[in-house]
Amino acid sequence: MWFKQLKLAGREVLPIVQGGMGVGVSAHRLAGAVARENALGTIASVDLRHHHPDLLEATHRCRDHAQIDAANLTALDREIQSAKAVAQGHGLIAVNVMKAVREHPALVRQACESGADAIVMGAGLPLDLPEMTADHPKVALIPILSDARGVSIVLKKWLKKGRRADAIVIEHPAHAGGHLGAARIDDLRDARFDFARVLEECRALFAELGLGRDAPQLILAGGIDSHAKVRHWLEAGADAVQLGTAFAVSAEGDAHPNFKHTLAGADPAELVEFVSVAGLPARAVATPWLNNYLRREASLQAHAKADVRRCTQRMDCLSQCGLRDGISRIGQFCIDLKLAAAVRGEVDKGLFFRGASRLPFGQAIRPVRELIAYLLHGTFPADLPQPV
Repeated sequence: MWFKQLKLAGREVLPIVQGGMGVGVSAHRLAGAVARENALGTIASVDLRHHHPDLLEATHRCRDHAQIDAANLTALDREIQSAKAVAQGHGLIAVNVMKAVREHPALVRQACESGADAIVMGAGLPLDLPEMTADHPKVALIPILSDARGVSIVLKKWLKKGRRADAIVIEHPAHAGGHLGAARIDDLRDARFDFARVLEECRALFAELGLGRDAPQLILAGGIDSHAKVRHWLEAGADAVQLGTAFAVSAEGDAHPNFKHTLAGADPAELVEFVSVAGLPARAVATPWLNNYLRREASLQAHAKADVRRCTQRMDCLSQCGLRDGISRIGQFCIDLKLAAAVRGEVDKGLFFRGASRLPFGQAIRPVRELIAYLLHGTFPADLPQPV
């Protein structure tokens, strides 16, 4: 075997990580299928009610934040249990929790209590994650960062609290999908995010901190779309690689078939980069809704004003929301509403996040097992055209 195993939560798994994708894009079917292949599957914790008709019905037109939050915690618990059942004791199940989500502490606690093997946190510096998981020391902690400066800030803060990161996802903003780890769109391709540079600077940081064998494992994410790239980066010092879109369009992906075909059929060269409702740069497919919104964005921003009634889902999902809080410089739409429409396959209404690289199997929808076999061993399905 040419690669080393990824060591997390007392287990050894394949060095392949499936990224967390909300709302409901990576739930129990996908995460469980990835774990069943002895890799790391990830459930995105945001608003999982959309996979549970009884919880949706119970919270329909609900204006009670507490009731909606409770329903989402119930949904998260169900998804973790179901993912573990699908995995049949293999691999690991992580839960991705966005720091930018208002209820992130409760989601972290629920994930730990429900038996998640790891917590992955991005969309902000997760400086207080050790406190949130203090009662669950065996749960692996994995921050998502993009450059060595961010890694240094988080590690030094955590070490003062007596906690180390088990692994770090290094996400390249120029290639990943969804919310991106840069302050501005103009920063997405800054040289400080280059994988080779971040690997070198992180190793120097680990030596400076005297971490030795306790150094976090480094997981590279963004633009890794072939066996050749997987092999290159693992041999260059990465401990694992993470993919999102390639898993989202797999046969076991939790989203509607229209969602998968929309992502798989999109031209990476025509993706849209914009500032999202959470104030972060984002990358998505140029759907009719997104194109229409961007044509109207300047006018909407000029008339932005704080109004809690603008929270269309009555859940205040984000701690900072351009629409609800009247922040004119960022997105003026309900992201939960648009991502939920996407997972249902509503191309004319949804927001479809996607990574900027080509997909390993083109527009084909294939099983998770085939994707992992190709990434690690270069084994390409015999009935598909060979990649050029």
